[in-house]
Amino acid sequence: MSTAAAETDAGSSGRTPKNAFDRFFEISARGSSVGREIRGGFATFFTMAYIVVLNPLILAAGVDAVGGKLPVAALAAGTALVAGVMTILMGVVARFPLALAAGLGVNALVAYEIAPEMTWADAMGLVFIEGVIIGILVLTGLRTAVFRAVPTQLKTAIGVGIGLFLMIIGLVDAGFVRRIPDAAGTTVPVELGLGGKLATWPVFVFCVGLLITLVLFVRKVKGAILIGILVSTVLAVIVEAIAKVGPSFVDGKPNPSGWSLNVPALPDKIVDLPDLSLLGKFNVLDSWGRAGWLVVLMFIFTLLITDFFDTMGTMVAVGQEGDLLDSEGMPPRTREILLVDSVAAAAGGAASVSSNTSFIESASGVAEGARTGVANLVTGVLFLLAMFLAPLVTIVPFEAASTALVVVGFLMITAVRQIDWTDYEIAIPAFLAITLMPFTYSISNGIGAGIISYVVIKLTVGKAREVHPLLYGVAVLFVLYFLRGPLESVLL
Repeated sequence: MSTAAAETDAGSSGRTPKNAFDRFFEISARGSSVGREIRGGFATFFTMAYIVVLNPLILAAGVDAVGGKLPVAALAAGTALVAGVMTILMGVVARFPLALAAGLGVNALVAYEIAPEMTWADAMGLVFIEGVIIGILVLTGLRTAVFRAVPTQLKTAIGVGIGLFLMIIGLVDAGFVRRIPDAAGTTVPVELGLGGKLATWPVFVFCVGLLITLVLFVRKVKGAILIGILVSTVLAVIVEAIAKVGPSFVDGKPNPSGWSLNVPALPDKIVDLPDLSLLGKFNVLDSWGRAGWLVVLMFIFTLLITDFFDTMGTMVAVGQEGDLLDSEGMPPRTREILLVDSVAAAAGGAASVSSNTSFIESASGVAEGARTGVANLVTGVLFLLAMFLAPLVTIVPFEAASTALVVVGFLMITAVRQIDWTDYEIAIPAFLAITLMPFTYSISNGIGAGIISYVVIKLTVGKAREVHPLLYGVAVLFVLYFLRGPLESVLL
């Protein structure tokens, strides 16, 4: 159980529901309180708020087959709207502290690979189709059955791997760890800070914010993660006002010392009307004729595999952090979680903002005390407000929000002790799942490597019967997923 889970708020009535609201969301039953849920909802939002800015930048950078581009303002409003509605839906239907928004990785796939082969409306239509297919798999019970077929210790490894993934995301987004340019003439892929030195103001803000958060967390201060984000943001605003650091790109040229995404300066205005003109701008049929059925099927398959398994890993990791998993490593209302996630994928396509999926950053809210869907209500409302308060959302830089990801990564990694490292038949697949997630920047890649190696090892040691029949099919699908590049070159 995490440190946050062990906390007990003053005035808590234990497991006896206080009212109908408490009973419906099981607040007391899960050892939580409304105050903890609110704190958790805020923490989750602040660690996810970057998506309102980043998703539009990624999608707007793409150009479709007819030279069309998507407007940034409409993308920002649509991103916040779908994230808010779907996060609230997850809270009410699944009652699980798992927030949703436009998925990173998937949006890049849509912008740089799918859209150039067709129109934007066609590309978003494929995202919609993929969401519908996943929904059907949930309703037929196949998606849940596949999840149950994964061994419990491998599920634990998935959660640990995501913890490492979160940590590296936080370190990279903050500029604490950077990729060394190819022109540098070295085989070392990454380095500390800039040129091996922590010499920039944004990194200084991150380091100070992280130390403050860790001290508060160790001292068991309620709201430690959220306080850390807010203090880091205030410090960032002060630093920017004095040092005039600026963004990481100025007039298209890199500024390595700049802020990664948002420049933490007070905006000229706080409220702005949202542009919802992209809602409903999708087409489910024309892509088949324009790009060809084989290209379309490969795109749908790639989207499907990514969304299908990313959510499985995410909900395990979040449930693991909140001590919400059963003996089989299953979170409560698994079917409802997966169903809402599939609806979110389709909704993202229908709103032209790419597939929406469960965000691992939700673990920051769980670390702050969230255990129920009430936290989602808070996060969802904040996303809806972000449609009107978009200028205010841009105050929080990556360097401030990333402190939460590092702390949550630590909490999730502690579950590694639950894996039997003396049993190589499970330890090796677990090791591959854990390491490949951060090193390939993909949850799906780690899950795929873990499942394929598990099946192969069991087959070679003569224990094929210990493998659930569904895992054989999943392993084959992952082999096709990893070989999709060569397959495309041969078939297309």
